[in-house]
This record gives sequence, C-alpha cells and structure tokens, in this order.
Amino acid sequence: MSRTGRVERVTKETKVLVEIDLDGTGRAEISTGVGFYDHMLNQIARHGGFDLTVRTVGDLEIDAHHTMEDTALALGTAFDQALGDKAGIRRYGSATVPMDEVLVRAAVDLSGRPYVVHDEPPLAPYIGPVYPTSMTRHIWESFGQAARVTLHVDVLRAARPGGHPDAHHVVEAQFKAVSRALREATAIDPRAAGAIPSTKGAL
Repeated sequence: MSRTGRVERVTKETKVLVEIDLDGTGRAEISTGVGFYDHMLNQIARHGGFDLTVRTVGDLEIDAHHTMEDTALALGTAFDQALGDKAGIRRYGSATVPMDEVLVRAAVDLSGRPYVVHDEPPLAPYIGPVYPTSMTRHIWESFGQAARVTLHVDVLRAARPGGHPDAHHVVEAQFKAVSRALREATAIDPRAAGAIPSTKGAL
C-alpha cells in the first residue's frame, strides 16, 4: 500500500506544495527561498528515508516567518495523510544524535495527539542571512500540530567548555534526530501483523 501525502496550501502570504513518500529512499527536491531551511528539510528526507518534495514561494520581503511556518504546517499535514490509519507501524521512535560538540535527543509518538516539548539553549539570532533561530521551536510546534504527533526535542549538550553554542550544529542536530525518530516510528513492525498499535484500536 502506498504511504504518500500531497498538500497544496495557498494563502495571501505563501504558496506551498509538499509531497512525501514514507517508503522512499531519501530523495529530496526542496525550494523555500530560505537556504538553511532547505538544508534542514533535506535532512528530514535523507535521514528519515522519505522522498520529499517541497516548493514554497512566500513573502520573504517581509521576513521568513510565514514561509517557514506554512511549510511546516503543510509538511505535517502531508505526513499525517501519508500515515493513513497507521496500521502496522511501530508508532514510537527515538534517536540521540551527536554533531561534533552538540548532542540532541528526539522522541516521537504517532499518537494522533499533538503535543510538542522543545528545549534548546539561547542561540545567535540568525543562521545565514534569513533563518531566525527563534523559528526552530515554532517549526516543531507547527509540524507536530499538523501531523498530530507527540514530539520531544531536547538539546542535551551544546557548547565546548568556555565556548558558545554553534547555532548551525544545534539546529541541524535537531533535524537529524527528529528525522531518525520519525523513520523508526513510521517503520512497519513485522510482529504487528497489520494491527493498529493502540489498545483503543485507533490512533
């Protein structure tokens, strides 16, 4: 059975197209106009093992907020659509990912109940010319709400002794950890025999 999702989201602020295949090979075609965000969405495809297409045109003449938020909402909606009734999936996933001095833990439950907990240290305000680091939390909140998942993202370690956190490493390690957790949670469990992984019988 194909586990794919496709969402078009059009407002006065943005025009977004997201297509995702949960059983892909990590192929990505990403264009949002925010270079570092494109780099992060590529992490979701590569480390999640998802085929992912994202095309966003937004009002970057104002700032990157609408572009990043609406892309995350569309991604979450497409992800939820691709999961279908969630029969046979593992449901839970977690990953702890190092990136040089940074260590991040992500845990996910494809529960149908949106709830996001995010903890990271204070970072430099921007990565590159456009990506505001304050948006990382909002990306997870927007994705989690639209995907209807419980998501915890914790930066366990962020700086060398006497140094300041490298914002690039802190954010990239989060995307890699979340991607790996999603990969595990969406995987088909051969022991589940196609059952929905809940005593309720629905997720």
